[in-house]
Amino acid sequence: MNKLQYISLIFIVVLGAATGCNDDFVNTKPLDQVSEADVWLDAGLSEAFVTEIYNGLHNGGFNEEMFASTTDESVFTHPGRGVTTVTESRTSPENVINWGDNRLRWNALYARIRSANLALENLAEPQFDNPELAERLNGEAHFMRAFFYHQLLRLWGAIPLIDRVYELGEPDFSAPRNTFEECVNFIVADCDAAAQMLEGKTLAAGRANQAAALALKARVLTYAASDLHDIPTASANSSVIAGFTNPELLGYTSGDRTARWQAAQAAAKAVLDIPGYGYMTDLTAPVTPEEGEMNYENMSLSKNGGESELLFARYFINEKIEDGSRVGLDNGPNGYHNWAGNTPTQNLVDDYEMMDGTPFDWNNPAHAASPYENRDPRFYATILYDGADWKPRTADVAAKDPANQIQTGTYEIVQNGEVVNYFGLDTRQSSVEDWNGTRTGYYMHKFINKDPAIVDQSTRQEIPWPELRYTEAMLNYAEASIALGQDEEARTWLNKIRYRAGMPALTESGVALRDRYRNERRIELVYEEHRYHDARRWMIAEETLGQKARIILIEGSLKPGASVSLYKYDPNNYDYSYTVTDLDPGFENRQWLDKMYFLPIEREEMNRNEQLIQNPGY
Repeated sequence: MNKLQYISLIFIVVLGAATGCNDDFVNTKPLDQVSEADVWLDAGLSEAFVTEIYNGLHNGGFNEEMFASTTDESVFTHPGRGVTTVTESRTSPENVINWGDNRLRWNALYARIRSANLALENLAEPQFDNPELAERLNGEAHFMRAFFYHQLLRLWGAIPLIDRVYELGEPDFSAPRNTFEECVNFIVADCDAAAQMLEGKTLAAGRANQAAALALKARVLTYAASDLHDIPTASANSSVIAGFTNPELLGYTSGDRTARWQAAQAAAKAVLDIPGYGYMTDLTAPVTPEEGEMNYENMSLSKNGGESELLFARYFINEKIEDGSRVGLDNGPNGYHNWAGNTPTQNLVDDYEMMDGTPFDWNNPAHAASPYENRDPRFYATILYDGADWKPRTADVAAKDPANQIQTGTYEIVQNGEVVNYFGLDTRQSSVEDWNGTRTGYYMHKFINKDPAIVDQSTRQEIPWPELRYTEAMLNYAEASIALGQDEEARTWLNKIRYRAGMPALTESGVALRDRYRNERRIELVYEEHRYHDARRWMIAEETLGQKARIILIEGSLKPGASVSLYKYDPNNYDYSYTVTDLDPGFENRQWLDKMYFLPIEREEMNRNEQLIQNPGY
């Protein structure tokens, strides 16, 4: 198998010579350990050390608690997991969410940065005779350090830049935060170094490569040019940022913003110029709706050529049991014995365009009567809605739904000659499982394989998590082009994405094009951990992340003369009504406070490093 397997570092040492009964016996090295010095003398052990650094990658959106549920993409179904700490703007230095696992904590990221620094120090002058491997490992360590620093930067703003390994006995382990600009420059330099060292090298899937380094650089520069990190712009939009006495920790206080957008554009274009990546990006007209849906599913599941989208990904294998391989169990319908963890909001569903590129509108009678018809093909590859075809039900449920359709409403059926209300199998009143159904009326489809052989309740799936993909670089390039007034160039690349999805070309310019771009990015990259960062850096969080989560209530009423004893979706027998309302505020009551533009540094970190300056609003 050529996929990088994220394994714990295990060193195996073979005793090379027999040991006699002499005075040297007490100096025998332990057989289950290797000294730090010996690691860097051996090429294989050095590679194993660098491989272990990848363990710092979290499960991405395949954690049970997804980033998406801190945004207007989805709602986390289960109470008491801390997600509402973010959605209700209740974070504090004593109350910081773990984002699904502990690998996105401040201290965990710095632990991995220390490992990268240790590798870089020892590989600066390799002690083993394999210069090509040494260069590759150096490149990987540079990339991984840049990746972990970029995670810190986009969550907390500027952080202390540590580029060496601290030794025991040093008089002072504290360090101040660098400026935001210094952090960007440092990460970019690491990406440049990694790209140079990894150029022309073929690596196993899951390891850093030149394309990944260039894509990370493009992302960081795109973020750096955005509104949140241009302090004059950010201050005009937020009194919290305007009143902060150390704005250099949050963004650029001076300089040429146009030059920053030019740098971001050039960095993204460098990614687009790498041959061999990208999926169906040479189209000149929209594909059919059926092809558009299939294309999006191929990319989401990394199959049938869709894997060419991946520039850097987190892979999972069934031989190692990890949460990232159970995305179907975590998020699938409870009527299939799954856990309904992160369910799409009506806010997201409403942002999918009609097939002709016009907005969906509940005030349009045709739209309101059939809200799931004639939508952007990506909708059908992303959302499971009432009446959607899905996998065969499990054996114990099959008799209740031989049609294998999602049931998230309440419907009339006839029992013993009387009309009664029947709760759908995938509701919170389901006869299958009534504790873990959707709160929004929807389920995730994206990233969940609909192959009947994969029973999400009991079968894991090997779908990689896209840390960096080619289409993000296309979108970054389009965003920078719009910021620079190059609307035609932006439309060219945006329409490549839309044609692949079966959607018509964009024709707008100026602010209208910017707004269409933002919605295009929202739809294309949904559930890929972008929305939380995008809404903040565009400074539209109040009207997006701070919106009340919207849900759908569905009722099916029997038409006159119709008699149905076993429910299935059928407009010939039913009149359906769709009511949009807010999620119960007793479960989650979303609000946005501007302090949430940056996370607070945890209290224990502030206590152990007195040189740290806390973020504004805390």
